[in-house]
Amino acid sequence: MSRKEFRDLASPEAAREAIDSLSLEGGIDRVALEDARGRVLVARLDAELDVPGFDRASLDGYALRARDTFGADEADPARLEVVGAVHAGEEPTIDLEEGQAVEISTGAVMPPGADAMVPVERTDRVEQRSTDSASGDNVSETAENGDEVLIRTSVAPGDNVMFAGADVAAGERALGPGTTITPRDIGLLSALGVDEVPVRAKPRVGIVSTGDELVRPGGDLESERGEIYDVNSYTIAAGVEDAGGEAVLYPHAGDDQDEMERILREAADECDLVLSSGSTSASAVDVIYRIIEEQGELLLHGVSVKPGKPMLVGRLESSAYVGLPGYPVSAMMVFRTFVAPAIRKAAGLAAPKAATVSGRMARSERYAEGRLRLMPVGLVTSGPSEPAHESAGVDGDVDTLVYPVDKGSGATTSLAEADGVVTVDPGTDYLEEGESVTVDLFSPDVQPPTLLGVGEDDPTMNRLLDGLENPRYLSVGSRPAVRRLREGVPDVAVIAGPLERALEAEELGRWSREWGLVVRPGNPQELEGLAALVDRDLRFVNRTTDSGLRSSLEAAVDDLAADRGTDRQELIAAIDGFDLGLRAHESPARKVIAGDADVGVGLRATADRLNLGFVPLGDQPVRVFVNSDRTAKESVQELAAALEEPPTEH
Repeated sequence: MSRKEFRDLASPEAAREAIDSLSLEGGIDRVALEDARGRVLVARLDAELDVPGFDRASLDGYALRARDTFGADEADPARLEVVGAVHAGEEPTIDLEEGQAVEISTGAVMPPGADAMVPVERTDRVEQRSTDSASGDNVSETAENGDEVLIRTSVAPGDNVMFAGADVAAGERALGPGTTITPRDIGLLSALGVDEVPVRAKPRVGIVSTGDELVRPGGDLESERGEIYDVNSYTIAAGVEDAGGEAVLYPHAGDDQDEMERILREAADECDLVLSSGSTSASAVDVIYRIIEEQGELLLHGVSVKPGKPMLVGRLESSAYVGLPGYPVSAMMVFRTFVAPAIRKAAGLAAPKAATVSGRMARSERYAEGRLRLMPVGLVTSGPSEPAHESAGVDGDVDTLVYPVDKGSGATTSLAEADGVVTVDPGTDYLEEGESVTVDLFSPDVQPPTLLGVGEDDPTMNRLLDGLENPRYLSVGSRPAVRRLREGVPDVAVIAGPLERALEAEELGRWSREWGLVVRPGNPQELEGLAALVDRDLRFVNRTTDSGLRSSLEAAVDDLAADRGTDRQELIAAIDGFDLGLRAHESPARKVIAGDADVGVGLRATADRLNLGFVPLGDQPVRVFVNSDRTAKESVQELAAALEEPPTEH
């Protein structure tokens, strides 16, 4: 199979034009009123009846003829005969005459002859009394038997009355086409008696993830075969729903061309737009572009954007088609930038209100690839306030720092740990530290972290973070944490093990953790210390060079080399797997559980939690240092208070 090469990459503008040329509209749906919120009307709705359909009282009080109150006031009230009562939901049976009033409830129908009503607060009821002819006792008569009411104010015709059609009149335009139905619109439609409405159908978007290595979440993962969970199907489906489309998940397609073609055709037959992820690159095994070329129309392949260069745009049968890259970050950035706006347009939804934040680069960033760069970034503020959204028209009164969050297109946490995107022009190859940039937030409701911490992956620190509101912690290791703190990016840095040189920062708190060798339950190989790694044939798993555990282990190797009068490199060379470094504190222990290693460096807390054996090698200090410019920050103060009670390992 020949290899497809990227030669002339399309510009981002050309990619947008190609997608805009596709038809994504899904037609018209009639939906029940209870399902109409957020949908877009396709036709004008006129009122078929008056709302209200009758003259009704606006308050509790008395319905009357306005002219009977002229001149009335507190000192000289009008006296009217009460001839009955009308409650909401009742049909009046009384024709009001001069000098008469009817007791009336809010919302009740005004009786014939009445043209105004007076609130009960401006009246006094006067009961008429008569003598019982048999007993001679005085008894109260009902309103129908001649009670009177004193009206202590004058009213004009129409006062405190909502006349028929005052809210909406029959024949009046109620809602126009293109209206996005809100809860208040549903209230209006309810008042008009409408039980279903014609709305623009949501574009049906078929989602197909490709690759033999994919497994749906919940399935059994065989890591030894290189299998990974399918990230893109679910993240893209959520993005489709947010943009106003209807996401349809299809079984993931392997790398077999016939099977891939079958699934794509099924999706194209049932959907307005088909989105695939993966199999779009220039690799000889990536064949989707061939299917589109042969069975449909390929409009473009390859866009000058990073991430997301291997994007496809075309048609497959009667459906629009866009091929997204396979890496999650690339897929979501391309979807967000190019596809989501087209889905919103097809659904009749306006573009979401943009939310942007101005800030300055926390550190310099080089980029010289000549493509538009969509750079995921995180935000951290210098004070207790959140950065202001420029879309709200409010200037922030705190310093907002912007730092790249980019672990590569294959790392899902590049987006999970980011707050928005900085768009870097193709002609820009260097962003200086302190340079002003504009961040497009992922959504207006994005809340940047109250505390940004970096450093050692540590179970005690994880528990401390649980007590804070909306913190963000980047487990980069102790050595990078020192560097980033010196650059002034994070609020706090967590550093384990020995410091190579003094750090010009205030120590916020510390604790110690027991470290050593994690082995199988019961320590069946009877390991006693570090020397066993050198002297015996054991498979070992280390931590990365950035880890504080790695630093402590290297110091222990130095001590052992000094005791034996030999070179440390000889000892390191004798340890099978010393250079195999894993990032997280539990990772070596999990290699032991899986049988891929005999021993790994780790913490007693990890061994206890995973029911493994443990050979202690020492206690390691873990220190929390605070950026000197952030000591007054509220979240830093909260962390300091938590550290006053020394944490202990569980």
